[in-house]
Amino acid sequence: MNEPISPRLQKRVWRLVSWFPLPSLWSLDGVSVWTAVKHVWFGLFEDNIASRAAELGFYFIFALFPALFAATSLLGMIAGSSSHLYDSLIAYLSLALPPAAMGTVLNTFRQITSSANGGKLTFGLAVSLWSASVGFAAIQDGLNIIYQVKETRSYLTARLSAIGVTILLSILITLMLGSLLGADYIGKWAEAYVHPHLIAVVLIFLAKAIGWALVLALLLLVFAVIYYFAPNVQRSRWHWITPGATVGILGWVLACILFRIYVHQFNTYTVTYGSLGAVIILLTWFYLTGFMLLLGAEINSQIEAVITSKRVLERDEAKRDGQASEEA
Repeated sequence: MNEPISPRLQKRVWRLVSWFPLPSLWSLDGVSVWTAVKHVWFGLFEDNIASRAAELGFYFIFALFPALFAATSLLGMIAGSSSHLYDSLIAYLSLALPPAAMGTVLNTFRQITSSANGGKLTFGLAVSLWSASVGFAAIQDGLNIIYQVKETRSYLTARLSAIGVTILLSILITLMLGSLLGADYIGKWAEAYVHPHLIAVVLIFLAKAIGWALVLALLLLVFAVIYYFAPNVQRSRWHWITPGATVGILGWVLACILFRIYVHQFNTYTVTYGSLGAVIILLTWFYLTGFMLLLGAEINSQIEAVITSKRVLERDEAKRDGQASEEA
């Protein structure tokens, strides 16, 4: 497995990966972890993941403000009588976004919310859905390259698929925010009405823990949905939790933390780019998000490829040994 395989064998392996996905990606079937890591490392360069992530970052930021437009139009109708919901949502968004970029997003958020109406909501939802589906179409292209498959779906079929998955992902992300907001609401209710104080503290802790556990489960589901529907493989197999999704999520969380620290300690973007500094920070954050998403897909695909390659080589060797025995 350490020796390079021929291009012909590579095509054969990726064709088998497309037609016969593995039932589990956690068992390496005798392949060493180091071998799998090396395949992932070389795959990152062969598939040009860094450039693909930059493309995704552009589409993500392109889809952000139409999505923000629609979301804030809806929240604007609620926030007038529920400022707590508005403030809680902003607080949770600020956990992921760097503060410098959050300021730009927040200003846009407030401007749009202050003039929300039903017409803007309808238009914003339509534009948001189309823009976000363009982003998912870019994910489809990236995962097709990672899985070494060509896009055989028609433009209309691929775009309708992208729109459908975008709607599903939007529902999942809404549920994630709803879990956090619901846990926050239960915590405020327990703090105000539950006595003694110790029981209230326990309820608040449980509500927060359950809320974040649901967020993690839904985030894993988001990755699973993307990895299942995006690549144009011949047969897709559903995996709830994969090594790629696990590494991608943990890497994304770590990248967000480190990027926040870097921006806080060494914020040279404003000095270099002036008023565009916040946009550059936001674009960089989206780049990191796209990179981790593609990294997870690369890990999953290379695990399938290296295991399939091992099985193919063992089968060919056994066939050759059988032929040699018959000739002897």
